[in-house]
This record gives sequence, C-alpha cells and structure tokens, in this order.
Amino acid sequence: MIDLENQVVEVLKTIYDPEIPVDVFELGLIYEVNIDDDKNVTIYMTLTSPNCPVAESMPQEVEDKVGELAEVASSKVHVVFDPPWDKDMMSEEAKLELGFL
Repeated sequence: MIDLENQVVEVLKTIYDPEIPVDVFELGLIYEVNIDDDKNVTIYMTLTSPNCPVAESMPQEVEDKVGELAEVASSKVHVVFDPPWDKDMMSEEAKLELGFL
C-alpha cells in the first residue's frame, strides 16, 4: 500500500491552487489520505478559505485525478474546515516558494 500511497501523493503534487503557484499537497491542503484493502482512496482536504473560488472544482479535480490511477478502485474527497487552514501548514518548500522564509 505504501507504493500506492506514494503514487497518490505524486498525483496530488500535480494539482495547483489557481491563485497560488504551489500544489495542494505542499500547501498543506491535504489532511489525510486513507487507502483500504480494496484500494478505495479517501482523501480529507481543506481549502484556503470556505469562500475559495475553486471550492467546487478543486476537490473534484483531486477526486478525478486520483481515481485515474490504474491501481485505485475508487476515489472520494471530503472537504473539511476543522482545523482551519493557515500558512503554518505549508511545507518548507511552499513557504520558500511564496517568500514566507
């Protein structure tokens, strides 16, 4: 399952917030990735704000792209706002890219 989890993370790193030049994984928007024994993937993610202009499209893009992986049986995204996202959730790489370091 670790290999599949790595593949999922690689896909997540190809999805960008259109307003920020950093992928959703490095931005810290992905809270949890669960893969069950049947290779059904459940992703818990957040958005930079509840009023995010891509609130509909970005979670769907995550669900669709992960679901396209050959080994994935199904993909489901749950959007959560607890805990609320803040810039401290970004990776060091993302903070550097955006000038926060």
